Amino acid sequence: MEIKISDVLEEKGRDVISVGLKATVFDAIKIMAEHKIGAILVLEGEKPVGIFSERDYMNKIILQGHSSKKTPVKDVMTRDVACVTSDAPLNEGLAIMNQVPCRHLPVLKDKKLAGVVSIGDLVRKMLKHQEATIHYLNEYIQLAY
Repeated sequence: MEIKISDVLEEKGRDVISVGLKATVFDAIKIMAEHKIGAILVLEGEKPVGIFSERDYMNKIILQGHSSKKTPVKDVMTRDVACVTSDAPLNEGLAIMNQVPCRHLPVLKDKKLAGVVSIGDLVRKMLKHQEATIHYLNEYIQLAY
């Protein structure tokens, strides 16, 4: 059975934590801290136009000496956001994350935002699937002998 990105969303949920283009970096990191997440989508309406991560904060705010309360998130977000479709196989999501590289992928269904998956979400789902396969194969082998 092939695992799809939609299977991951079914398990983890489809909630999307986001900010708008007018939000400050401080607004974004406050929401990230409240939700214990490492990245937040930046939306224009319902369309993902960027993503802001802990790494962006470190490299573009702290190390550059900028003020998080004065800097708009749109000025320091990562603009070229890689996305994956909900019907894509899990391995495709992992491949995208490896090629870009990134740790979070917005998920689109019918060109609309359907959720976000992280590398951790994909790895957890893959490991669960592998454990189930190993269990099934062990049961099969025990019944065969």
